[in-house]
Amino acid sequence: MATAKALEPAFQGVGSRPGLEIWRIENFKPVPLPKSDYGTFYAGDSYVVLQTSAGRGGAGVFAHDVHYWLGKDTSQDEAGTAAIKAVELDAILGGRAVQHREVQNFESDKFISYFKPCIAPREGGVKSGFKKPEEEEFETRLYTCRGKRVVHLKQVPFSRSVLNHDDVFVLDTKEKIFQFNGANSNIQERAKALEVIQFLKDKYHEGTCNVAIVDDGKLQAEGDSGEFWVIFGGFAPIGKKVLSDDDVIPERTPGKLYSIDGGKVGDQIEEYSKSTFETDKCYLMDCGFEVFVWVGRATQVDDRKAATQAAEEFLTSNNRPKATLITRLIQGYETHAFKSNFDSWPSSTAPSAENRGKVAENRGKVSALLKQQGGGPKGKEKNAPVVEEVVPPLLEANGKLEVWSIDGGAKNPVASEDVGKFYSGDCYIVLYSYHSREKKDDFYLCYWIGKDSTEEDQNTAAKLTTSMFNSLKGRPVQGRIYQEKEPPQFIAIFQPMVLLKGGLSSSYKSYIAEKGLTDETYSPDNPSIIRISGTAVHNNKTVHLDPVPASLNSHEVFVVHAGSHLYIWQGTQSTYEQQQWAAKIAEFLKPGVTAKYQKEGTESATFWLGLGGKEDVSTNKVSFDTIRDPHLFGFSLSKGKFEVEEVYNFDQDDLLPEDILILDTHAEVFVWIGQAVDPKEKKNALDYGQKYIEWAENLDGLNPRVPLYRVPEGNEPNFFTTYFSWEPLKTQIHGNSFQKKITILFGAGSAEGAGNQGGGNTQRAAAMAALNSTFGSSGGGGGGGKAPGATKNAGSQRRAAVAALSGVIPDAKIDEPESPEKPEEAPEEPIEPSEPIPDDNDSEPKVAIEEDENGILSSQSTFSYEQVRVKSENPAPDIDLKRREAYLSVEEFESVLGMTREEFYKLPKWKQDLTKKKVDLF
Repeated sequence: MATAKALEPAFQGVGSRPGLEIWRIENFKPVPLPKSDYGTFYAGDSYVVLQTSAGRGGAGVFAHDVHYWLGKDTSQDEAGTAAIKAVELDAILGGRAVQHREVQNFESDKFISYFKPCIAPREGGVKSGFKKPEEEEFETRLYTCRGKRVVHLKQVPFSRSVLNHDDVFVLDTKEKIFQFNGANSNIQERAKALEVIQFLKDKYHEGTCNVAIVDDGKLQAEGDSGEFWVIFGGFAPIGKKVLSDDDVIPERTPGKLYSIDGGKVGDQIEEYSKSTFETDKCYLMDCGFEVFVWVGRATQVDDRKAATQAAEEFLTSNNRPKATLITRLIQGYETHAFKSNFDSWPSSTAPSAENRGKVAENRGKVSALLKQQGGGPKGKEKNAPVVEEVVPPLLEANGKLEVWSIDGGAKNPVASEDVGKFYSGDCYIVLYSYHSREKKDDFYLCYWIGKDSTEEDQNTAAKLTTSMFNSLKGRPVQGRIYQEKEPPQFIAIFQPMVLLKGGLSSSYKSYIAEKGLTDETYSPDNPSIIRISGTAVHNNKTVHLDPVPASLNSHEVFVVHAGSHLYIWQGTQSTYEQQQWAAKIAEFLKPGVTAKYQKEGTESATFWLGLGGKEDVSTNKVSFDTIRDPHLFGFSLSKGKFEVEEVYNFDQDDLLPEDILILDTHAEVFVWIGQAVDPKEKKNALDYGQKYIEWAENLDGLNPRVPLYRVPEGNEPNFFTTYFSWEPLKTQIHGNSFQKKITILFGAGSAEGAGNQGGGNTQRAAAMAALNSTFGSSGGGGGGGKAPGATKNAGSQRRAAVAALSGVIPDAKIDEPESPEKPEEAPEEPIEPSEPIPDDNDSEPKVAIEEDENGILSSQSTFSYEQVRVKSENPAPDIDLKRREAYLSVEEFESVLGMTREEFYKLPKWKQDLTKKKVDLF
């Protein structure tokens, strides 16, 4: 085991809050990089990069990714030092980080996602010396742009011979930046290249240079096209793409497993499963485009260093392309990409008897070492506060609710007095119509599957729900909900919601008769126990249990029908809110009947007699909290195999119109469908979602009955958008990825020359400028807008801007927020129900907010909670409406949010927003 002295002191105390930390290797030592230099890498250097993110275990639990980046001109010694320091950093973090080797021009998507849209390494380094960009003389550069999520930007020789029909190029000159779209180039890569142009414009041109787009095959002597070719010495036909060694991207291949012994890659293991991996050994999994090094928990630091070096030698000896990735994993922290090489990856179990002693011994060594270093493994602290579940936004209240039960192959309306009663032997269709904003109808359409329902009824419910979805022209959010997995949005529209035993459908009755089963269908006249647990609007469903004493629990309240009496039984640890809700449930189930109250320990003999005799009741508290951990995935079907690819550090711009994507929060699965997707593919969306659930069940332990939603682009509900920094105006712009990006990017900033070429530039710039002034830029999550008094004038300006833009980008369609005539063709954006329309000066609040080095916000001017809350009757003036919590005093901050500032700002942004929404601060 490595000694304490061997581990790098520069890494002490790192990884304790979400975010990036970067070190450059200087004289074989890691030196912290100033935050102002994050994203700037030099080809002659090597770097160690740590990304800390919130883990699935709640507050205080972190996941770590350690990357070591090797510039193309870095020395072998520096590269080796970076690899070793990455292992030492992992040891400081408790030995659970995922490690990645990153080679210049061949970086992983995950690495580039930290620096969206791209990284543009500079020449030079520590030893050779380097200048800051502002000190350099401007040099015309030519780049290729590859990738539709993140951009792999590569500088290529400035020569006409490099241009081809297959790629997208960016030519960066002193006065103008050109984008050249090869005739066969990908439309999504064209869109991402626009982000690169904005990046270069801001970073190296102070945001002032012109921009031009040149299309392959559309030559004009004058205008941007002519100017572009003059820079290359005149127009000449361009040739086919010539592949070099650097262009060879290895393909994904079935995994081949090898053992690593004594720092060397051993023989291939022909047949393998999760049980093959031993906790005190290391293995290499070769998947073609990526090589994984798996290390057991009981391995030592020196063994882990040797395993990483063995992977490097494996690639060299087999002449593998430079683009091959190396990823090192620790047992128990395997990634989706690694586990996808297996048919299943069962949940972790206790170590075998022969390994138990080794694991305990190793843990002791690690703990002792870290204690000696003055550090400790990063994760949930022993006495970390328990954070209350953060609930996604609920749907707007006061909508229209319709419910149908399934029977005899048809749907039958449920009587109003029975809406909210769900029988476990039945299936139901639910349609909730509501207004997410003025003049806009939204629909939440689901079918609910009882746990004892028949396959016949389930299939009928699915078929009829899809038919209703189509009749509403594909606008609703469509969901499949299983009993006992009801999401907060579903529960909240039923007040109350009661899950009852048995069923009323003819199919269910036939089934139990055929099987000779007892009919347990709830009847107001039969003995029953109804459990009251949650009391919040999102979790106050109640459940029908067996009428026996064992069903009772000291932490809950129960409505008990025993004999001829109706009781409300109160556990000693129950709450007043539970007792109040129990009274409402009793009236709902047996209207007009007066219930008698029974307190635990003081029950009457008649009460126990009705339940068959007195017995001890349970005292175990049941937790219903749900941990949400959002991940976005693309997917493909290759030779019948369902394969997924994660979209790292995702945002709204990753939702491309040509794609179907899957958002998995571990509590819900959303299938998002872009408007430009083929209609046949759209019909299969829920089937793709089911395939993903089966995949994630086998490899990630996802519950197979997790709620499944189909979300059409333009009709995203608030409980979907809450996982993004959402800008509603983006959803109003139609067209392909490239057309939308032109409108969004250049309409929100400088718009000179955003079009193709020639005389359209002036018109296009004017249209973009008009859009910029009328639409403005929108902040994340809550949306933006004009003050109410400006609405009428803004509407006319907006229509003029849209008309101007339509004339110069004819294929791009832009929905006006105030044109509801054809809502089915012009889906509009959802907005957060609790967010007010911000004033024009939201972005520049007069009451300043300070941010310390740990990212904790505060203000010298404090206001009471009543003044900063969204629905305040006496609102504080001139505050930042997106950072209301920053103005609370220390005491009131902890009282309202239930945690310290330090704990709050360690949460990921989406959890911060959800926490604030819960207490009316967002």
